[in-house]
Amino acid sequence: MNNILQRILELRELIREHNHNYYVLDEPIISDYEFDKLLQELLRLEKENPAYDDPNSPSKRVGGEVTKVFEARKHKFPMYSLDNSYSKEDIIDWEKRNHKILGEDEISYTCELKYDGASINLLYANGKLLSATTRGDGIQGDEVTANIKTIKSIPLIVDAQDLPEFEIRGEVILPLEGFEKMNRERIGAGEDPYRNPRNTASGSLKLQDSSEVAARPLDCLLYQVVSERMPFSTHQEALQFASKIGFKIPKTIKVCENVNDIIDFINYWDKNRHTLPYETDGIVIKVNELRFQDELGFTSKSPRWALAYKFKAEQALTVLNKITYQVGRTGAITPVANLEPVELAGTTVKRASLHNADQIEKLDVRVGDAVYVEKGGEIIPKIVGVELSLRPNNSVATTYITHCPDCNTELVRNEGDAKHYCPNDFGCPTQITGKIIHFISRKAMDIDGLGVETVELLYREGLIENYADLYDLNVAQIIPLERMAQKSAENMIKGIEASKNVPFEKVLFALGIRYVGETVAKKLAQHFKNIDHLMTASYEDLIGVDEIGERIAASIIDFFNNTYNRSLVGRLIEYGLQFEIEEEEKISEKLKDKIFVVSGVFEIFSREELKQSIEANGGKVGSSISKKTNYVVAGANMGPAKFEKANSLGVPIISEQDYIKMVQEN
Repeated sequence: MNNILQRILELRELIREHNHNYYVLDEPIISDYEFDKLLQELLRLEKENPAYDDPNSPSKRVGGEVTKVFEARKHKFPMYSLDNSYSKEDIIDWEKRNHKILGEDEISYTCELKYDGASINLLYANGKLLSATTRGDGIQGDEVTANIKTIKSIPLIVDAQDLPEFEIRGEVILPLEGFEKMNRERIGAGEDPYRNPRNTASGSLKLQDSSEVAARPLDCLLYQVVSERMPFSTHQEALQFASKIGFKIPKTIKVCENVNDIIDFINYWDKNRHTLPYETDGIVIKVNELRFQDELGFTSKSPRWALAYKFKAEQALTVLNKITYQVGRTGAITPVANLEPVELAGTTVKRASLHNADQIEKLDVRVGDAVYVEKGGEIIPKIVGVELSLRPNNSVATTYITHCPDCNTELVRNEGDAKHYCPNDFGCPTQITGKIIHFISRKAMDIDGLGVETVELLYREGLIENYADLYDLNVAQIIPLERMAQKSAENMIKGIEASKNVPFEKVLFALGIRYVGETVAKKLAQHFKNIDHLMTASYEDLIGVDEIGERIAASIIDFFNNTYNRSLVGRLIEYGLQFEIEEEEKISEKLKDKIFVVSGVFEIFSREELKQSIEANGGKVGSSISKKTNYVVAGANMGPAKFEKANSLGVPIISEQDYIKMVQEN
């Protein structure tokens, strides 16, 4: 090794060490001047010797790379959102549910502060940072690697021999001191100040010039390690490992043994959160044992093993100027309060939800009232009270509308419904376009080249009246439309054509059946296998499906009893959309009619691989042990409660090797 390369490697290691001491440990051992001299020397040597370039050199933190387009990148493991809780009763209920599902007496939890910033997913392989991706929709996000490399608390190289490849998730934040300094500089330069640290941190990740990002005092707090095979038994151990190899893990994390410890943690930080150097809006509670996390699993949106407790929301007092009414795609009417603009939680609020007629009556809210507005985790703020001492003398009680604001059809409200509805399903313009917009959305048919404005334009021009009409469109019809050109028209038709490959459960969700969300659509598709079976299903057939209740069953039957809906579905079938679930290829029927429960940690299979193997050989996987269970496949760390239950019911407990022999036998 020549002297120049040796010096470059020495400088890189020195600078990494000093970065870690300063930005992660908060224990610098050299002055800023001495650090800058080392960095300048490295920059000079790398410039003079381009053959020794390294994309993970600490010199890359100064930025300079320009990204014109941020490429979409799919997460290897989905980044789920968390279920929110606003009461301690919710936490007690959740904790009881965990014990019931797991059948365990002892479950520990980690309590972590919920950081208010921008979620990020970092991928490392062989100790090097490969990519950084924003959360996006949880399935895929934007790759922002060049910008993330400028954040000095994120290591570019780590010694992670136990994990050759892993993802680590965290929150990019802007500490309050740095945010205030940025705003002082902007005000001094005659520019408008930034509104709040969270939005500023999020916006920083999408700046095109990474040198601009490097100039911002961003930080990153990490909170989860994810890998195919985790060599840890608990979430806490995984975070301790991450801290040991150089990641900034907050020291506020605490392991709690019971719900009382959790509530003590919440109470402490509810009072003391304002002493923190960054913004936090709640507490994240996670089941600590990884094997229990595996057993609890996920819904379509959230992990069952985690819950976010949100601190009481900020409120502001302002004036209600007007009440307007919005029509949803299902005909549901939502009253909206139009407010005198007011600052709340770092944003200007002009509108707030009034939810329904009952809420208006309960609050006795009126035009001209001084109202309290709250942002309790809602996308649209809500009115939570009226300051009666400021009510005008000429105040008039609010009368809820009786007819649809868009088509003038008389509204209905069925027993048990929270809202009034416009029953003009196929004639109300807002419902028509709303159904089509839902149909093309990312979580449904995900049609490229089509957006809300384009749908409304196509409807106004008389080219579509429902979502099936999309498949009759051609390029010649689209080109004459406003803001359309040959290329955009071709892309739209290609996107519509490509949507014919979207799987059955997404097509079912796209149909817009009331109360049939993503999770329900998936369960219905898996149970009935094709649209014919679903369309002819009886009420009893439907409520027999897991998580399908009376209201959902009735809604499905109503939908398919409607001749117009059946006509639309018939057309979509003719156009070639997927109305049948792809059956997973079965290896054998050796385990036919056998129900297995999987518990513990395995050596050859991962838990998911073992479940897939059972189903591929004709068996079924149960979530809990019962008299119907034929076998429990037990790995290391099987819970004692499950062991006892299996024995008490006489259910055979077999090992991973026993299972392998079972499926390999002729």
